[in-house]
Parts: sequence; structure tokens; C-alpha cells
Amino acid sequence: MGTKTVDGAGTGAEAKNDETATDQTAADATEAAAGPEGEVSAEAAEAAKAAEAKDAREAEQSAEEAGETDDEPADDELADLTEEEAAGPSGVGQGAGAVVSVALGLVSLTGGWIGTVAAARETLIGQLQTSSSASVAKQVKEVYGDAWATTALWAGLFALAALLTGVVVLARPAFGAPGKPQAPWIKSVAWAGVALGVIGLLLAVLKYSDALLALPSTS
Repeated sequence: MGTKTVDGAGTGAEAKNDETATDQTAADATEAAAGPEGEVSAEAAEAAKAAEAKDAREAEQSAEEAGETDDEPADDELADLTEEEAAGPSGVGQGAGAVVSVALGLVSLTGGWIGTVAAARETLIGQLQTSSSASVAKQVKEVYGDAWATTALWAGLFALAALLTGVVVLARPAFGAPGKPQAPWIKSVAWAGVALGVIGLLLAVLKYSDALLALPSTS
């Protein structure tokens, strides 16, 4: 009985050992078979990733090139506009000239310090060169007449300067870039300067020739 039990136990242990060895061998075989396939799959995945990265880089380069191509026309247009603006008159000088024309016209009508000083100088010269024994008509002419004529002369010079400045401003667009109209306010101010110049010049001529505000009679 004991012998049979020992023999049965030994036989069962041997059977279990055989089964364990068989399972181990099958697992090793499975791992050996799966090993190369796993390596091939990893290499394929790495190759796919490299291809995707390459495609992404190419797409980025294409987008950058397309962006640069799109920006070039805009840069060219901006450069053309800048050149046109630089070539065309800005109108600053014309506006300043128009304002100067009006200022000169006002000076010709109201008088300036140059005319005042010149008139005072003529009065002093007349007093120095005219004796007290001279006739009243001569004294009036030398002391006051020459001073008034000097004032009229300087007023006429300012009026002429205003007239010429206004005309130059109005004629400037004809000699500038074509297609560049003059600002309306510049035209208005320039015409005002021309009008003041004409009026001042006319009054200066009338005063200088004694047609207007002549010397009083001494008879």
C-alpha cells in the first residue's frame, strides 16, 4: 500500500514537471516568435514618425514660402505709394507762401515799422536841410511831403511783394507733379493775398502821386 502511494505520488510529480517544462518551452517559443515581429513593428513606427515629421517640415516651409510670396506684392505697393508721396508736393510750402502773401498785403495797407522809420528819417533830413527862412510851401514839402512819399513807396513795395507771392503760389501746381490738385484753402488764402496786394499797390500809387491824401495848399 505504501509502495503504491509513493509510486503514485512520484508519477504525479513527474507529470507536473513535464507539463511545466512544456509550458515554459511554449512560452519561450512564443517570445522568440514574437521578438522579431515586435522589433519590425517598432522600426516601422519610427520610420512612420520620421516620415510624418518630414512632411510637417515640408508643409511649414511651403507655408513660409507662400507667406513671403504674398507679402512681396504688399511691400512693392507700399514702396510705390511711398515714392509717389515723396515725388508729389506736400503743400506745406504753398500754404506758407499763401499766408506770407496775406501778411505782406496787410502790412502794405496798415504800414510797418520799416515804413515808419523811413518816414521819420525823411522828416529829420527835411528839417536839417531846410532853413527857417525858406517858404512855407518848401518847408511842408521837405519835412512832410517827402516823408509821406517814402511811406507810400514802402507800402507799394510790400503790396508788390504780396501780389507776386500770391501769384507764384497759385501758379505753382502748373509746374509740379501732374494729378496733384492744390488744396482749396491754399487757393483761397493765395487769392486773398493777391487781392490785398492789388489794393495796396493801387493805394500806394495814388498816395505817391498825390492823387490821394495830397499835401495841403499853403497859399
